[in-house]
Amino acid sequence: MTPPLDRYFEQVDNLSEAFIDRLRKAVAIPSVSADDERRGDVVKMSEFLVSEIKSLGAHVESRPLGIQPGKKDLHLPPVIIARYGASPAKRTILVYGHYDVQPALKEDGWATDPFALSVDSEGRMYGRGSTDDKGPVLGWLNTIHAYQEAAMELPVNLLMCFEGMEESGSEGLDEFIEKEARSGGFFEKADAVCISDNYWVGTEKPCLTYGLRGCNYYSAAISGPGQDLHSGLFGGSAQEPMTDLVRILGSLVDTNGEIQIPGIAEMVAPVTDEEKELYGDIAYSMEDLYESLGSKTSIFPDKESTLMARWRYPSLSIHGIEGAFSAGGAKTVIPAKVIGKFSIRTVPNMESEEVDRCVFKYVTEQFAKLGSKNTLETALVHSGNWWIASPKHWNYAAAGRAVESVYGMKPDLTREGGSIPVTLTFEKATGKNVLLLPMGTSTDAAHSINEKLDQRNYIEGTKLLGAYLHYVAEEEMAS
Repeated sequence: MTPPLDRYFEQVDNLSEAFIDRLRKAVAIPSVSADDERRGDVVKMSEFLVSEIKSLGAHVESRPLGIQPGKKDLHLPPVIIARYGASPAKRTILVYGHYDVQPALKEDGWATDPFALSVDSEGRMYGRGSTDDKGPVLGWLNTIHAYQEAAMELPVNLLMCFEGMEESGSEGLDEFIEKEARSGGFFEKADAVCISDNYWVGTEKPCLTYGLRGCNYYSAAISGPGQDLHSGLFGGSAQEPMTDLVRILGSLVDTNGEIQIPGIAEMVAPVTDEEKELYGDIAYSMEDLYESLGSKTSIFPDKESTLMARWRYPSLSIHGIEGAFSAGGAKTVIPAKVIGKFSIRTVPNMESEEVDRCVFKYVTEQFAKLGSKNTLETALVHSGNWWIASPKHWNYAAAGRAVESVYGMKPDLTREGGSIPVTLTFEKATGKNVLLLPMGTSTDAAHSINEKLDQRNYIEGTKLLGAYLHYVAEEEMAS
């Protein structure tokens, strides 16, 4: 550990209460991007960030994105971009995060007010957005703050990009990034990109994430009668859309997760021996999975197969049926139209258009086999491609050294089953390596009730971000 990092780490510890208070103020702003009524709060959160960044002496801009598509009078939240340092002698690192959050209500099952940060005796800080993604976003601000208090110069030029629509599809962001990455744009001089918007595999060992699955989301709508019918009057005399839909959905995937659509498995890149070796040392156990599931209903009995199924193989999940009766009690209705929702998580080397072709062909064939007089309409709702980077890149090497300096251990090299579409956008727009450097753990319950960020991960995570900037400034670029 170099002496400069000792001074930086000491200041992070000294400022820990101020950093927690900064997070408390951020969590108190209910910046729910999915709720039109909360748009003012999302903007308020952007203004809070601008104020905090300005107080650190950085150049900051609030860039408008215009009207939200399909919302006549609703403006998209601004993108906050900032620059701290502009020395031509230093490397320039671009970091991304988001300041919007998922919806949350106390009556959903939260033990505490979701928009009032509460810290329990174990140092768990509960609040919506604490781990996703306000804690990590503020971690970058905390890093600048601690460097200043340590009377140390930030070792890189830091570019920041914080958006307010990540939880609602990042509308308008791709075009913004592509524009700013061009010659003369705000991101033009970036040498590498770092995103902190994911999580450790477990709870004890940090990781660096170098791959994400993509997601193709589909709808299958089946309609027949001109209106909903009473099953007592028409049951047995009319072909029912729900019956057809259930049979089609049941044909997509089996109980053990095997996708039944021909052509899907053939697209998947084979597992290499080098990749297989990465799984054995990953700090994860089946007990970790059982804790997350709340049951022992796993498909596989071992860690390696489970992680591969989550990270590097495709999966198909059925999410719901629109138009069906789902309330409590008993209602003897025959729905006139039902829409099934399902998605496929994609992996290398699956091409999105070819996946679509296989899905549409299979669903159409399955429906035809039913001989139904009802009508079928299948559509792609949205899609995002998979992403994979080289964990041997100098950006990852620097992050690995940072993990060792803070946690005293080498990080796991992991992939994730979820999607962060902006990762691929940054990679394509800038042409630079993108690193995923998580702060929180697998038990943080992002998107769920009782979301939390452990105080240890917040403070040590701030140390990690600062150490990463230290090492990425000096890492040999040929590595």
